Amino acid sequence: MPEPKQISLPIEGMSCASCVGRVDRALNAIDGVEDVSVNLASETARMSVDALKRIPDIIESLRELGYPARKARAELTIAAMSCASCVGRVDKALAAVPGVVEVNVNLASETATVVYVEGLVTTSDLIESSGAAGYPATVATAQAGDDRVARKEEEAQALAKRVTFAAILALPVFLIEMGGHVIPAVHMLIETTIGQQTSWLLQFVLTTIVLFGPGRTFYTKGFPALFRGAPDMNSLVAVGTGAAYLYSVVATFVPSVLPDTLRTVYFEAAAVIVVLILLGRFLEARAKGRTGAAIQKLLGLQARTARVMRDGESVEIEIDALVQGDIVIVRPGERIAVDGEVIEGTSRVDESMLTGEPIPAEKGAGDTVTGGTVNSAGSLQFLATRVGADTTLAQIIRMVEEAQGAKLPIQGLVDRITLWFVPAVMAIAAATVLVWLFFGPDPALTMALVAGVSVLIIACPCAMGLATPTSIMVGTGRAAEMGVLFRKGDALQQLDSVDVVALDKTGTVTEGRPALTDLVLAEGFDRPTTLSKIAAVESLSE
Repeated sequence: MPEPKQISLPIEGMSCASCVGRVDRALNAIDGVEDVSVNLASETARMSVDALKRIPDIIESLRELGYPARKARAELTIAAMSCASCVGRVDKALAAVPGVVEVNVNLASETATVVYVEGLVTTSDLIESSGAAGYPATVATAQAGDDRVARKEEEAQALAKRVTFAAILALPVFLIEMGGHVIPAVHMLIETTIGQQTSWLLQFVLTTIVLFGPGRTFYTKGFPALFRGAPDMNSLVAVGTGAAYLYSVVATFVPSVLPDTLRTVYFEAAAVIVVLILLGRFLEARAKGRTGAAIQKLLGLQARTARVMRDGESVEIEIDALVQGDIVIVRPGERIAVDGEVIEGTSRVDESMLTGEPIPAEKGAGDTVTGGTVNSAGSLQFLATRVGADTTLAQIIRMVEEAQGAKLPIQGLVDRITLWFVPAVMAIAAATVLVWLFFGPDPALTMALVAGVSVLIIACPCAMGLATPTSIMVGTGRAAEMGVLFRKGDALQQLDSVDVVALDKTGTVTEGRPALTDLVLAEGFDRPTTLSKIAAVESLSE
């Protein structure tokens, strides 16, 4: 019989002894739960459970009772995810940690958002679980967006070099082997000059460099994943190209083991497939980097430094060093660092980034100012009331990030499919080989190999897994650039059924700057003369 495990849950909503009694009775009524002790002062419940699998039942029972367990949220940066199947495995590994309530893994942003019960789970547990599944994880920092964009740019540059190098080597292989199908004289030229065996040796050398140089990551990641019983896209490429390569090596160096009709090579298939998959990875990395452009633009609205009063003197400090209650000095033309209340000075502040209104708002003592807006004229001193993650701009950025990382209803279906997609493809490929071997025309082995490799290579689940998250990121990102913010990603999925859009004010749809649209002249005024005088005055305006 397993040893009972002691757990402690923080509980919200308890306000009196009656609440304690209800929680106590509800927990004692759950099978496998014993020795319940509910503490109103610390708002916790301690108990013994016969198995950690009881935790979901406990959490659900408390929720239905109206006293939910206190939850926390963690965002992890996940490495080594290459396809939708990886998303499913990371999701499954994190969800299996006792105390995890909700998991959302995003392939496009390479992140995982995990909601868990405080006290039962730590970020170390989540990192360990993801790492054990083969996907190293770290806690996302405030600079994670910047780091991710920079990392993807570096990755895209590195992949561009690998694609170019692989393509240069694969092109001769492709032309030597396939050129004769377009121009029959090519095969004759090869036979009469270097000979078939020499051409095969040349293809072997070039393809070996391609596979174990630019394409080595497919094998260093694909085969370990396959041996763990969790094959991914890398496994498909590794098995497919590896089969074509090994068959060709046998035909080149040990031809006697094959019938004469089966002595042919497929070096060009292995080399070209690696080049094409690398090209796809390059395009994917570049697209992932660009999806963060909206967040970067919003981050660009944040001031980097602020001038504050310290010990009676004005000093410039980093924005992260600002604390609530600091007196901040803003000069004309400077960006306001954080949210606050004006205590001295008058000015006009451009709040178009927030309200869409083109005319700067008058600000004086007692008025509120928002971080990220621009002080147009005059000097202000204000009391910092919200700093760091509590500012309006920080909340907007966080809202856009959460919308970009949201899992749409349709994505749940995709994830369930792709989790079994790669194993199913490998099973179908094996069945294809067997069918061609026993029922296919001669040369049966060659035809079986080609058919099996074809199934492995064309069945790439990357597009299926990337389509929805990338669409969300690009859609919400582009909308943010245009001043439209989505609180939830699933609002995008529902837009196709929207017939009417209601706007609360004209500022919502303005461009943030005034423009002359009409000119109605009084009696006795000339249009060209009047316009020229208006333009002369406007040219001297700020």
